[in-house]
Amino acid sequence: MSRTLVRIATLAGMAVAAVMAPAGAQPPSQYGGYGPPPPTFYPEQLDQLVSRIALYPDPLLAQVLTAATYSNEIPDAAGWANAHRYLTGDALAGAIQQDNLPWDPSIMALLPFPNVLDTMARDMGWTQQLGNAVLADRGAVMDAVQRMRQRAYDYGYLRDNQYDRVIYTPGAIQIMPVAPGYLYVPFYNPAVVFYRPARGVVIGGAITFGPRIFVGGGFAPFGWGNAGFGWREHTVIIDRRPWERTWVNRDRYVHPYYVRPPHYEGPRVERHEIHEYREDRGRGDRGREHERERH
Repeated sequence: MSRTLVRIATLAGMAVAAVMAPAGAQPPSQYGGYGPPPPTFYPEQLDQLVSRIALYPDPLLAQVLTAATYSNEIPDAAGWANAHRYLTGDALAGAIQQDNLPWDPSIMALLPFPNVLDTMARDMGWTQQLGNAVLADRGAVMDAVQRMRQRAYDYGYLRDNQYDRVIYTPGAIQIMPVAPGYLYVPFYNPAVVFYRPARGVVIGGAITFGPRIFVGGGFAPFGWGNAGFGWREHTVIIDRRPWERTWVNRDRYVHPYYVRPPHYEGPRVERHEIHEYREDRGRGDRGREHERERH
């Protein structure tokens, strides 16, 4: 067959395929089906993206990164967590099951941390970007966390304290709770802790901590059995197993939890009191709780 006939046959085949394709269809991509390709982030963008959470203890940070990939569920979960702030520990774990909550286990894992969920819900643009970055290139996000931790360490802000141990290994800096199961959310200004302090500035108070939050056995079905990172391998660990949701498999990935999360059927219900939460009152509560923990 001559080159001219081959070209005609090829063009004819393309025309037939175009006619048979559904209206509005896009050509298949290497990233799964007909979806768009993953977004691209420069290292500087990722540094800024992770700066507000880079100093979270490893177990909490792992849960935040995975939950961000289900950003559409964050606002509803944040509202529930705020309305049930008065519940803690096993009572909270029981309420989660009794109310038949419909969210992904990675979202459930953050319900003991209403302030974290509230922060994510208040800045959904940031939360969606963070989730997309984790799905598109988990390793690059983890590298950004390490860059920011290294900067905070170099400038003297990131050190052992009464709440967390800092295990220093270049490229694999870990922040681990002093008492397993008891976590404290750090509060800090990224514009301060990741930059060289001015001469004479006292850096000791740059990072403060919220109240103690106990995550016990009742939260094991939501990945708290063992959550953290394999920093060298670019692995996120949720419930003892690598979490492998990506941009390609995001519509079908089911994490193999060691302790199977409960499967809820039927409508969501409300079986507990709902307390109205005001931000100004919440700050006062956090301060009083913090004082109680310190004394």
